Amino acid sequence: MIANIIKFFLSNFTLTFFLIGLICSCVSLLAKPKPISKKVLLESLFSYFLLFSVGIIYIYNFVFHVFFQEMAAEFIGWANSPFQAEVGFASLGFGIVGIIAFRASFGFRAAAVTAPAFFLWGAAGGHVVQMVKAHNFSPGNAGIIFWTDIFFPIIGFIFLYFQYSCSRSKEMNKSV
Repeated sequence: MIANIIKFFLSNFTLTFFLIGLICSCVSLLAKPKPISKKVLLESLFSYFLLFSVGIIYIYNFVFHVFFQEMAAEFIGWANSPFQAEVGFASLGFGIVGIIAFRASFGFRAAAVTAPAFFLWGAAGGHVVQMVKAHNFSPGNAGIIFWTDIFFPIIGFIFLYFQYSCSRSKEMNKSV
């Protein structure tokens, strides 16, 4: 049973690291002075989302697509391909950007959300094609990975919107 739980969390790494990010965000908020402002709450949630759901996830993806190509291909339901290494190295770039974005400016964070968003939505489209044409419902094609490919970019853009709104309302209050 423990082995199945570990396999679930490692196979569904996007969900796992998202949850770890939420836990780290909550722990960091416990150390903040009370009451916690909306801005502090947002900063904690967004920064840990970037660190784990962009940075660490893509580093994990890099390791699997570059060093464990056969396993990654089998999980997705594909044949192994030299393109996996290219996806892996693209993931390494996104991962590094996500880690830097953890404590970066708004503009850097916008880039750290936008580039992976289009990669993920493109991947989700590819997963749909594989489900329809090849009836590929492997966990790495049609499971939690598919849904996080769709929703993580939305979450990232929501965080960007709220961070932008918070900074704009702060600027507006200064000008009054």
